[in-house]
Amino acid sequence: MNYDQFVGEVQHKARLGSSGQAVSAIRATLTTLAERLSPGMAENLAAQLPPEIGRYLLDAKGPQRFSPEELVDRVAEREVADPPRAAYHIRAVLDVLRGAVSEGQWEKVRAQLPEEWEDIIAAGPFGEAEWEGEN
Repeated sequence: MNYDQFVGEVQHKARLGSSGQAVSAIRATLTTLAERLSPGMAENLAAQLPPEIGRYLLDAKGPQRFSPEELVDRVAEREVADPPRAAYHIRAVLDVLRGAVSEGQWEKVRAQLPEEWEDIIAAGPFGEAEWEGEN
């Protein structure tokens, strides 16, 4: 998958009005995801993505432990969005990410994430999971 395809799929799945909004959602989500992954895992994941996308995974100092609520709060702050919208964008980005990398790589990423993140990861952008954060 190339850069334009990745951005276009996120734009479509997140129902965003522009590619710039999609890039903002991608940057916020992947930067935050990288904070939760080990540096080696973030590098391996980045290697399977277009360089313009993969770079968002390379600067984090992980792994940090944080809850799904904190994931959404961090993405919302970076994206300048409210938490329910950020949660929706996270699901869209992760859904595209899952399709952009090998199944083995995706399973390794999921293995590094706590079970409590499963609802937001598994729902996909059109899933039924609703964000019930405390904001």
